[in-house]
Amino acid sequence: MTPYAWLMLGSFLGPFFLSFDKKVAFYKLWPAVFLGILVNGIFFVIWDSWFTINGIWSFNPQHVWDIRLMSLPLEEISFFIVVPYASIFIYACCKAYFSDQFFSKLVSFLNLSVLAILAFLLIRYSHCTYTFFNCLFAFVLLLLHQFWLKKNYMGYFWMAYFIHLIPFLIVNGVLTATPVVLYNPNEITGFRIYTIPIEDTVYALTCLLLPITVMEYYLEKRKMKMMIKSNL
Repeated sequence: MTPYAWLMLGSFLGPFFLSFDKKVAFYKLWPAVFLGILVNGIFFVIWDSWFTINGIWSFNPQHVWDIRLMSLPLEEISFFIVVPYASIFIYACCKAYFSDQFFSKLVSFLNLSVLAILAFLLIRYSHCTYTFFNCLFAFVLLLLHQFWLKKNYMGYFWMAYFIHLIPFLIVNGVLTATPVVLYNPNEITGFRIYTIPIEDTVYALTCLLLPITVMEYYLEKRKMKMMIKSNL
């Protein structure tokens, strides 16, 4: 087992075993969760593969397996299963155990504030490939939620986002400090949290909000179908 593989295994086991907690009952959401992970995974694997091929980042061969899929080590593929699963689990726990009364009032403020920051970064660092595309994807996703989708789960999303940044940054800290993942310094702003490029906090936003959007869409459609059946 490589360090990256051990990290992914450890990150998965905790949320998996806690998925059977009676109040959260995360396992009951698995069809919607894994649909969200699938859509998210397809998007990020294509993005990740293209970035790897074009030298935006690379992987230290000493810390990953030699087997590659779309130019990505298997551990990196597993990242897009394990991390979204653990992150959505945090989101589900927030919905089960906490009220979003505080964050629901701040949704528009948070959305617009982050959109403004992302717009600035898009303009200021348009020459940095990772920064630009990372901010672009997050910008489009947040823009859709603020002005079109306007979903009531966004309060819980922001709550989960800030909480999940702690384990997310710990995992990324290990990956960048070891280092397992090597970033091309010409393609990032250069600002870091310890050894983590600041852009990874934006990456984490998209990697959480995209699968949640898909999951909640699935759950909403399923609920509507059940209501229609019950009225027949």
